[in-house]
Amino acid sequence: MRNLILFFISIVSIIIISCSEINHKKYRIGFSQCLSDQMWRNAMNHSMQIQASLNHNEINLSRFEAHGSTKLQIAQIEEMIKNQYDLIIVSPLVQDSIVPVIEKAFDAGIPIILLDRKINSDKYTAFVGADNLEVGQTAAKYIISNSQEKNIHVLEIKGVGNSSPVEERSLGFHHEIQNNPNINIVKTIEGVNPSEIVKTLDSLGPRGIDYIYAFNDQLAKQVWDLTNKLQFEKKLKFIGVDGLNIPDGGIGLVQNNILNATILYPTGGDEAIRLALRILNGEKVQKNNILRTTVIDSKNAEIMKNQLDKINQHQEDIVAQQNKINEQEKTYSTQTNILKLVLGLLITSILLGSFSIYSGFKLRKKKRELELRNNKITIQQEHIQKISEAKTNFFTGLSHEFKTPITLILSSIESISDNKSIRDNKLIREVGLIFNNSKRLLRLINQLIDFRKIEDRKFILKASETNLYQFSKSIFKDFEREAQKRNIKFSINTNNEFLKVFIDRNLMDKVYFNILSNAFKFTPNNGTISIDIIDEETNFVKIHFSDSGIGIPDTEMDKVFMPFFQGSNNKKSSSGIGLHLSKEFIELHKGTIEVNSKNGAEFIISLYKGDVHLSSDEIIYEPDIIENPTLSFETDYEDDAFILKNDIDEDNKNTLLIIEDNPDLIRYLNNKLSAEFIIETCDGHGAIEKAFELIPDIIICDVNLPDKNGFEICDILKKDLRTSHIPSIILTAYDSKESYIQGLDSGADLFLTKPFSFTILYRSIKNLLFNREKLRRHHIKNIYKTEPTNDLANSEQEFINDMNKYVHENIDDSSYNVEQLASDLGISRVQLYRKVKAILNINVSDYIQNLRLEKAKILLQESTLSISEIAYSVGFSSPSYFSLTFKNKFGKSPKMYRKK
Repeated sequence: MRNLILFFISIVSIIIISCSEINHKKYRIGFSQCLSDQMWRNAMNHSMQIQASLNHNEINLSRFEAHGSTKLQIAQIEEMIKNQYDLIIVSPLVQDSIVPVIEKAFDAGIPIILLDRKINSDKYTAFVGADNLEVGQTAAKYIISNSQEKNIHVLEIKGVGNSSPVEERSLGFHHEIQNNPNINIVKTIEGVNPSEIVKTLDSLGPRGIDYIYAFNDQLAKQVWDLTNKLQFEKKLKFIGVDGLNIPDGGIGLVQNNILNATILYPTGGDEAIRLALRILNGEKVQKNNILRTTVIDSKNAEIMKNQLDKINQHQEDIVAQQNKINEQEKTYSTQTNILKLVLGLLITSILLGSFSIYSGFKLRKKKRELELRNNKITIQQEHIQKISEAKTNFFTGLSHEFKTPITLILSSIESISDNKSIRDNKLIREVGLIFNNSKRLLRLINQLIDFRKIEDRKFILKASETNLYQFSKSIFKDFEREAQKRNIKFSINTNNEFLKVFIDRNLMDKVYFNILSNAFKFTPNNGTISIDIIDEETNFVKIHFSDSGIGIPDTEMDKVFMPFFQGSNNKKSSSGIGLHLSKEFIELHKGTIEVNSKNGAEFIISLYKGDVHLSSDEIIYEPDIIENPTLSFETDYEDDAFILKNDIDEDNKNTLLIIEDNPDLIRYLNNKLSAEFIIETCDGHGAIEKAFELIPDIIICDVNLPDKNGFEICDILKKDLRTSHIPSIILTAYDSKESYIQGLDSGADLFLTKPFSFTILYRSIKNLLFNREKLRRHHIKNIYKTEPTNDLANSEQEFINDMNKYVHENIDDSSYNVEQLASDLGISRVQLYRKVKAILNINVSDYIQNLRLEKAKILLQESTLSISEIAYSVGFSSPSYFSLTFKNKFGKSPKMYRKK
């Protein structure tokens, strides 16, 4: 029995010793925070607390708030020295007063970590924080790099007090600005002093302040609120410091266009805890641990926010997992205590204790894995940010860089096709090869851009009522030649040729092309491909695309619409995003797409009838589908869509102003259109002045120009009396809804995206000129009304009304001429002549004289004045000249006209 008791005592001793080994000693770390109730300080406390919770088995963190009191902070550090803390972290309020107590702790052997702020002493273990000199220099460099003008005025808003960040940020900012003579620091103000700020802003008069540099984002926001409330006429640019990813933080202020930029200033809370653990574990550390800073502006704010949100989410997940571990460790501790109580009675407690020890080992291992994963995620954030930036820049610039050269290639091939003297079949085949591969390249580029838009959820449906059978038939014809070449039985069928549905034709064209391209790619020669449109008695119409190709393995059916997926039986190269995009486009239509595979593959698209499933901003009006007039080497090579006229007299040619900075495109359009138009060109510099000088008949304008963009140019010309009547065509590589709306808002008559068909461009020019001629006939029909009219609410009618008003007001003045009329209208004589010629196709002098004669005709009908009195009352200096002019105009003398 004694031996048995000794056995149990030994077992209990072993378990107690094991438990004491498991419970590692916890280091006590004290943190003295100088300021409270500040967003940046709260963010520092939060990051420090999260890092401490991840290492709760090793450290016990105590935080002391000084609330801006140096005396209180000194007392708190004295208390930590007295209680023999293992390590002290201090964020000093001031540089000098706190030095003795910190040196006292350091001399007592307690490691000291200075966080964010420094002291005037070398007696500390390590410093963690950003380089405030670099922060000031970065802010100055941002202002210099974004200021093209001379004599830029900057107002500096410093923080309160003489802490090291305040002094170093100011020193770095001033040092950098001094090297640039174009930048002038008008004044440095400590804190937000409304009266002093307003006085400084008003002191420069109209020139005003260009930039306000504040030492943190909260100061910048307070100054912004002040200037916004006082409604300063000049828009000021604000730069702050901190860049917190929290509500009302720097990143949000940049996204809300309150700040132009903020300098990311890391809090360093988590870095301080990690450094403390290394020091307590006996590792050697650097004395100065400088954290990296960067500029956050509108270019990278969204990316930074997304990356920081992901980091925060990962940290929250780790904390949640840590809490679960804590709960399990508490369970383990409880089980250990129970074992101590019942060990002497139950031998099975030994097994339970062993199991508990094993569980604890597994928990610590899991915790270590989570810590390693967290560190790996932190290291990868910088790499992810660089990759995201490169990816965004790639997709943004891709459209404009590729579409203009492809436009020139496709348009040049159209030009070759117009030459009916070419009969060399080999040359025709090679030209066709260039054309088809250029179109293929364009579709691949568009697919990449579409994939990026789908990722960012930037697609907005633009659905219009469309005859589904005619739409399908037009795409069907594009593949007929390929079917004939490979002896594939290719058919299209429907049970309702007149069914109309609301679809986005551009997106649905891409869906058809992707599905049919795959069908032809995987269907062997002599196979079958069919399109069957079935109008069901339900609210849906179904479109079946069937082929007799290689089909899809059953195990891969659920992966067909995944991005970048390629089937195991697919031996041909492909991007793997076509079907993924097709599914996304169909879902934008609120429809569905499914796939079957028995004898080949069958894709079934289901679309709603009517428009009740669409919102009002998803519906637009487009004309009915017509036969595609553009060149296609997959159908017929000959294209008789248009023939430029070469026999037009120079005097009868319309003037076409081309505003474009691509010399190749200018030369191409000049060569194609000079036979029928007088071509004037401009690379964007001085485009508005040239339009005012020429008063052309029509304008073609690119969007991306070196001076003003095409939207701005079009808006200015449409709002100016001299050029408001001129039709304008906008050319651009961007086809987003925002660009389309911006083009309409600017007053553009037509919006063409690159690459464009020259046939469509040419016909668009002719249609706009034809519509202008119709409007001119309307104006001529109402030209001689004696009173102003507002039949048409447009600038041309207003211009004619103004002319009629001034002529009628001076109709009895024989000296009133073209120069005086131009002066009254506020334009030059030449501009008046050209505008009247463009709108009415009549000489201005004849126009004034005809108004006088029309007024005389009414007076002859309705008044009892003599012919001489009427002649003088309508501005003729001689009754005989009046009678001669009247007879030439109406075929009867005034006397004969009155008799009848």
